[in-house]
Amino acid sequence: MQLHLWKGDGMSQEKIGVVGAGMMGSEIALVFAMAGHEVILTDTNAERIGSALAKIADILQKGVARDLWDRAVETQALAHLKSVPSLDAYADCDFVIEAAFEDAAVKSEIFGTLDRVCKADCILSSNTSTISIATLAASVKPDRRKRFIGTHFFSPVSRMKLVEVIPAFDTEEAVVERVMTFCRNAGKTPVRIKDVVGFAVNRLLHAFFIEAVRLVEEGVASPADLDTACKLGLGHPLGPFELMDQVTNHLSLQVQEILHEAYGPRFMPRPLMKQMVSAGRDGRRAGRGWFVYEGGKRK
Repeated sequence: MQLHLWKGDGMSQEKIGVVGAGMMGSEIALVFAMAGHEVILTDTNAERIGSALAKIADILQKGVARDLWDRAVETQALAHLKSVPSLDAYADCDFVIEAAFEDAAVKSEIFGTLDRVCKADCILSSNTSTISIATLAASVKPDRRKRFIGTHFFSPVSRMKLVEVIPAFDTEEAVVERVMTFCRNAGKTPVRIKDVVGFAVNRLLHAFFIEAVRLVEEGVASPADLDTACKLGLGHPLGPFELMDQVTNHLSLQVQEILHEAYGPRFMPRPLMKQMVSAGRDGRRAGRGWFVYEGGKRK
């Protein structure tokens, strides 16, 4: 009997490939496997694949978004997901999502390979959080560009519903609609966004982060007190410093540097943020960021 997590779902079972088994790629693979798709996952680092599969098993053990998913089939998700040694295995995929390091050269190299390997009607997508989709689309042949798109998921992907869907110059409207359907069938809420550097949410978020760090630099309030103020005064589930520690400070700085290059002084990273990254205070996984952590938990 074929089971699907998304209740009432009658979708077909297209094969999906995910490139990159880090924090984002592993959970993107998970949500599509949970929706009943056959999913393949690879990474240049074989150890990272093993860690990703262990993380996925841990997420499933704890249960994922019970209001959306049927627990009876959560444990079947791993049966739909397998790791593969190289991009050659992506030849028969219908939809491939790149979730590699946030570097245009790295991503372009991956897409050049996928363009050669994947079948002609396969949709290629990037999970980039900042890089122009049109820029990345230039790494594939002109005929493929109509089937090239951005799908920016949010962390943790297993719980965050939003996906920014970003067409490039040549993306066909039918491809946009198909990708939005893929996302909806995986329990996500897609929002169409214009192809600009940083898209929409990251431009809002990092303006917020930069101002929060400036307030600490000026001695207006401590990180802990600013987090409390944002949670109680703005209704945010996490304060800005808790969130930066969760996503890592080096990644936040990297995004701000990209935004600064694109938009100028309004996104200039704060000196204190640069100092934190240089000092190795990268956040929860490093054991120390804006706060101190032990065993992954804040002390």
